[in-house]
Amino acid sequence: MEDLKKADGIFSNAEFNRFGLISAILLIVGCLGGLTVGMGAVEHIWTLVLIVVPTMTTLSLLLAVAPMKYIITSGIIAVFIDLVFITYYLLR
Repeated sequence: MEDLKKADGIFSNAEFNRFGLISAILLIVGCLGGLTVGMGAVEHIWTLVLIVVPTMTTLSLLLAVAPMKYIITSGIIAVFIDLVFITYYLLR
């Protein structure tokens, strides 16, 4: 029960700091997605789709002024997928 209260507190604080977080999320997700595509994801359609869909979902949610809970969740998913593929392309 305590964890749920902490999570709600984090997301309500995120709504208060919305514009600062939007600029950071836009920079991190956009640049990391572009870097991942440039490292080799453009060579195969399935890797391109796996990277572009979560990245564009996050950027679309930012543009649509969706709740920060959705934006942060999709941003975390996009960054995780990007980091997995960057690691794969660096070790290949």
